[in-house]
Amino acid sequence: MANTSTPTFSFKVKNVTKKLLSAIPERSRVIISHRFGLDKSTEKMTLEAIGENYDITRERVRQIEANSIVTIRKSQVFKEEAKVFEELALYIKQIGGVVAEHDLLSHLSKDESTQNHYHFLLIIGDQFKKEKETEEFHHRWHVDSDLSKKIHDALKKLYTNLDDNSLIPENEMIKSFMDNVKDISEELKNDEISKRWLRISKHIDKNPLGEWGKSASTNVKVKGIRDYAYLAMRKHGSPVHFKEIAKLIQNVFGKRAHEATTHNELIKDNRFVLVGRGLYALAEWGYVSGVVKDVIVKVLNKYGPMTREEIFDKVMKERYVKENTILVNLQNSNAFKKDSSGKYHVIAEK
Repeated sequence: MANTSTPTFSFKVKNVTKKLLSAIPERSRVIISHRFGLDKSTEKMTLEAIGENYDITRERVRQIEANSIVTIRKSQVFKEEAKVFEELALYIKQIGGVVAEHDLLSHLSKDESTQNHYHFLLIIGDQFKKEKETEEFHHRWHVDSDLSKKIHDALKKLYTNLDDNSLIPENEMIKSFMDNVKDISEELKNDEISKRWLRISKHIDKNPLGEWGKSASTNVKVKGIRDYAYLAMRKHGSPVHFKEIAKLIQNVFGKRAHEATTHNELIKDNRFVLVGRGLYALAEWGYVSGVVKDVIVKVLNKYGPMTREEIFDKVMKERYVKENTILVNLQNSNAFKKDSSGKYHVIAEK
């Protein structure tokens, strides 16, 4: 069986669940079918909804469900279908041994009704252990408790070591994660399984460009034009006009972005620096914020007194402006003065 394709089992899952349900009384069979979405309708009914249908309490429905599962596990038909559960357990081992529930079900089938039947087998089979959703992790299933603990510990360490807004290429994220996973079999050391393990975490995710980081970061959980613009510019790699940024958002993400809206959104966000007429760069590229005068001040404060040509060179690495624009700002006698050697100084504010 391939790790990434829908598996080919020796059994038909809906036939198996039909046989298993035959071990319990009719009313229990109907209740279980409603609870797990095993009828023509794929809807999984709540305990309350089923209780209202039968005029019984929520607790009574829960008891019927629990007793039905115990009865099925003790039945002869359950013993007869032992190989089905062994085959399913082997498949789970092959795709990582511990898998987020939504991931596992989507691997087993793309059809929601069929997924419900597989889910029922997972509930019934005693080889399968479910760990419920927490603040850190999604619902997940495993067939190896020791492996499950190692994966959970590694995910916690990985998250702790991540900066809030870092974006990490997928291959680097996988390597960082696997560096924290100790003593696992060689057949589990592959990228597809690693990505499956990463998807167990609710705190770690990847953005539309496949870069990984903390799921709460706007660089990962993309919400609006600013976030799409940031990712598009990182991908582009150099300063770009806001009109082109709007086009990049459309081309890269398929999201419509109006030019004027894009311009207005970037002005409000300190991740972006206006470096020319309508031209934006990312602050993380080292560009300083402010108008040309502010840039000159920062350059002189950093490097000390400089000649006009030296200032041109430094400022034009920060701003896409003409030399004359810089010269006009240098003539501001309230901000700058030129000494006898031709070097400019910042006039300290009083």
